[in-house]
Amino acid sequence: MTWVGWLQIVLFAAVVVAAVKPFGRHIADSLDGRGWLARRCAPVERGLYRLAGVDPAQEQSWIAYAFALLAFHVVGIVALYALQRVQAWLPLNPQQFAAVSPDLALNTAVSFATNTSWQSYGGETTLSNLVQMAGIGVQSFLSGASGIAVAIVLVRGFARRSAHTVGNFWVDVTRATLYVLLPVCIVATLFLVWQGVPQTLGASVSATTLEGAQQVIARGPVASQVAIKLLSGDGGGFFNANSAHPFENPTALTGLVEMGLIFLIGVALTHTFGRMVGDARQGWVLFAAMAVLFVAGLVVVYGAEAGHAPALSAPGIDQAAGAWQGNMEGKEVRFGVAQSALFATVTTASSDGAVDAMHDSFMPLSGLVLLTNMMLDEVVVGGPGSGLFGMLLFVVVAVFVAGLMIGRTPEYLGKKIEANEVKMTMLALLCVPAFILVMAAGAAVLPAGVTALNNAGPHGFSEILYGYTSGAATNGSAFAGLSANTPFWNLTLAAAMFAGRFLVMVPVLCVAGTLAAKRIVPPSAGTLPTHGTQFVGLLVGTIVIVGGLTFLPALALGPVAEQFAMAAGVMY
Repeated sequence: MTWVGWLQIVLFAAVVVAAVKPFGRHIADSLDGRGWLARRCAPVERGLYRLAGVDPAQEQSWIAYAFALLAFHVVGIVALYALQRVQAWLPLNPQQFAAVSPDLALNTAVSFATNTSWQSYGGETTLSNLVQMAGIGVQSFLSGASGIAVAIVLVRGFARRSAHTVGNFWVDVTRATLYVLLPVCIVATLFLVWQGVPQTLGASVSATTLEGAQQVIARGPVASQVAIKLLSGDGGGFFNANSAHPFENPTALTGLVEMGLIFLIGVALTHTFGRMVGDARQGWVLFAAMAVLFVAGLVVVYGAEAGHAPALSAPGIDQAAGAWQGNMEGKEVRFGVAQSALFATVTTASSDGAVDAMHDSFMPLSGLVLLTNMMLDEVVVGGPGSGLFGMLLFVVVAVFVAGLMIGRTPEYLGKKIEANEVKMTMLALLCVPAFILVMAAGAAVLPAGVTALNNAGPHGFSEILYGYTSGAATNGSAFAGLSANTPFWNLTLAAAMFAGRFLVMVPVLCVAGTLAAKRIVPPSAGTLPTHGTQFVGLLVGTIVIVGGLTFLPALALGPVAEQFAMAAGVMY
């Protein structure tokens, strides 16, 4: 660890904290149609409603909202699948890429419609410019917008009283796209182009290297896709190496900005929550819980990557201070250990698999943290919307347990937490680990799953576990040792991604609907305080305990076993 590394981390943290309040206020005002941008672009918004035949004044029940959400994304999956299957005959395909295979096309379509961005392919060698823009880019916008919409619906559930509607899905998605995602992406794209990220519809170019060899250099509409993939948490890289590629992340400044874009909406939504429920302290409590978990994980990852590797002690490799720079395997000198650790922790704490190319090169203890971040339902900031509604699910569990302990009906923000809310909350929290553990167990014993591994032993199991965790938790990063572009992996990962997204969202909408219909109960002497440091501790403890009970056996079989093997000098 160095002071320069910690300075990078502190600078990133300062930028993130500074953005919480102003951008959180902007999201709240935009989704209510009261923001500065919303007022000036109202004619555009109304025109889109007329074109789509939507009545913005007609709100929906949670059931109608859920049906609209599912129908919207099923259509998106079909559209993106079709684009890939016919890309060979479509324009804007200067490299003349062939049609994508059926299983890979389905995997990719589900991946981006669910805000996961798992990629079993290299973007620069598989997809045309048209599919990258009209397929991948569009779904990055829409999946991010729908995540924000679901989070806002749950906030409305706490804020409203005796209501039978939760909003209008089409209005929420439109406003999230027009006023939250699109303006930031325009500015971010221009910034990235200024920093040297390509933005062109031209084909790849050939260059002669210093050794005289010919090299094909891929390029395309990169900057615009990088901006939305990071902001929306979708994480689908134009290049196979994602944001570890110099064309996606060319400078130290772009690295800082890109990490900030990943966290921007997730942290800002905590203030949006506090603002909409009328108590800003509640939002800061959620932010504090996220920060505690993030900092704890980052310290472990940075320490593990900057320290000595036990397996290298036996051969006598010099790891003394001054000669040892830390674990640089799979990392670039321009990033260094500190920024690599920060980038990896940020991407697994959010729903953005932006630097998955380097995750396989991390120490076992670091891999344990990266897996844990995803296994906690990515509430350590999380993706746009998913981090907030995931955190609020844990809040429901925390107040339910605490309420029973003090002998009082559990309540949060004046809303009683009763059987229906607890059942739906547990369904949402348990469906992801169920899919991860069952599918990982199957892949570990089936020949179709094991043959995709490039490593045996504990690390091979970690690759399997990481793959399904990344898919079901809608993260999209991967241990690079897994060759997942096979029919078995493409189809099973697609199922995990679909379930991990929508089997969580539908129960969340149900909870929102039942809460919105309830009246506010005035606080009393027996009410559990939920706006102080004690509640932060209760919330963090609940997250750690629930996550630990759910995943500890699987973690012990993979990363924990790896750590012991490396400490013993065992290489595999």
